[in-house]
Amino acid sequence: MIPAPPVPRALAPYVVARVAYDVDFGAPGVHRGLPGTSLTFVLPLDDPLRVSWGGRSDTLHSAWTSLAGLHAAPAAVHHDGLQRGIQLALTVAGARAVLGVPAAALAGSLTDVDEAVVPRPLRELSGRLHDAVTWEQRIAVVDRTLATLVASADGPGPRAEVGRALARLTRGARVGDVAEEVGYSRRRLSTLVRDECGVTPKEFQRVARFQMARGLLGRRPLAEVAARCGYSDQAHLSREWAALAGCSPTTWLREEFPFVQDRDPAAEAPSEHD
Repeated sequence: MIPAPPVPRALAPYVVARVAYDVDFGAPGVHRGLPGTSLTFVLPLDDPLRVSWGGRSDTLHSAWTSLAGLHAAPAAVHHDGLQRGIQLALTVAGARAVLGVPAAALAGSLTDVDEAVVPRPLRELSGRLHDAVTWEQRIAVVDRTLATLVASADGPGPRAEVGRALARLTRGARVGDVAEEVGYSRRRLSTLVRDECGVTPKEFQRVARFQMARGLLGRRPLAEVAARCGYSDQAHLSREWAALAGCSPTTWLREEFPFVQDRDPAAEAPSEHD
């Protein structure tokens, strides 16, 4: 990970993480993009980013920008051995403020700024990033563009009740309890969350628990990770990891952990749901 200043305070409600990366994998291959509670926006520097849903070559998407909505399946990021660029993790509120659309519009999709209906400054960002010479300049370009988009956003944000519900779901609260806290029936809450995020409260909670486990994996014993994250036992954690990551926790630790442990603050950071 390239050393970088923290996300500016004005952007914090919309951007969980802004990671500048320069990674040498040693050889061409594929690494996993795992589900989380934020949308992923990647700006590669050297080559177009090639991404597909894990195990599905028919979904391969190649572009100079990459947008992935909330999803409950692993993505496969294809590389030639080296990768450089900037990756953003956007909150549900950030989808509206930065992309100009609710997160639900991108749920389960792999797309880019040329295909999606997004503000013009976002379409121009990749070119401006390539014109920058240093990492400091690149990060500044990204931050200025995001600040401009946030300041000029004129549409409504997510309902406050939805934001509170997502925050509670991220922390493991039961869906029924969350509905009662925000003053809605469980069915009404499910409709509002699905309309905003593209996933149900239960699906969002599942991914949030997985994200929490991901942040602890490799730093705590598996049994402890399972207990701290609300899984019934280690076997339950392993089953969920296989379903959401496409591999076992031990396989991910062996193949991926050395490359992501220092460049993935979003893995254990809450977002606004944070």
